[in-house]
Amino acid sequence: MKIGVFDSGLGGVLILKAIAKRLPEYDYEYYGDTKHVPFGNRSESEIYEFTKEAVEHLFEKGCLIVILACNTASAETLRKLQDEYLPKHYPDRRILGVIIPVVEEVIENTCKQVLLFGTQRTVGSGKYHLELGKRNEIQTKIEAIATPELVPFLENGEIDKAAEKTSTRIQERVDRGDAVDGVILGCTHYNLLLPKLRKQFPDITFFGQAEIIPEKVAVYLEAHPELESQLSRNGERNVYLTEHRPDYDRHLEELLEGKFV
Repeated sequence: MKIGVFDSGLGGVLILKAIAKRLPEYDYEYYGDTKHVPFGNRSESEIYEFTKEAVEHLFEKGCLIVILACNTASAETLRKLQDEYLPKHYPDRRILGVIIPVVEEVIENTCKQVLLFGTQRTVGSGKYHLELGKRNEIQTKIEAIATPELVPFLENGEIDKAAEKTSTRIQERVDRGDAVDGVILGCTHYNLLLPKLRKQFPDITFFGQAEIIPEKVAVYLEAHPELESQLSRNGERNVYLTEHRPDYDRHLEELLEGKFV
């Protein structure tokens, strides 16, 4: 059986690539819902249906574990899928999100004043704040900033424009005296901004999910040998997009640098 990765577009390919590099022996399936990207301006019911369709596709392709790389889907639908959908339809499968692993990293780095950039739905869900509260991390403050304009830029390969807009938001907070010591890039696409943002703000800790999730998956598999033992080991990687455009081939090649590992 395989490990599946789902995202609302192409951004999750970065997480797939990173996981496959960390755990190259396993087989992977990727589902990118390019037909409905971005999810950030969709209704909760739409996000649930699109995500459920993706999960079903990945399970039918033989995935034992599906990672919702999409922050919007993780925020809006993960719990419902875990609590209601899986027990009825796929009780032996698992669906994992990306928000809790990031919150854990923020806590481990003892950040106190953090900016969160994400879609309107991710920000509106308050999921990052909720998970901090569950861990009684009252000293860590998160300012959530909706940046829906970034995904179209990044889907079209306009990284410089997206980085400029993000750095402007950060600089505004720094200029007004905020002691920003952490930035969460709460969308898979935003991982592309890390090199430029780190160079401009070397004293701030940036949390990119393509860096965090692979090790968390490795730890999860180590903690669940009953699942790990079922995973096939052929080094297979497949990418499926719900809507294809000629320029997606170029973007995929750029994201994957022509390869997975």
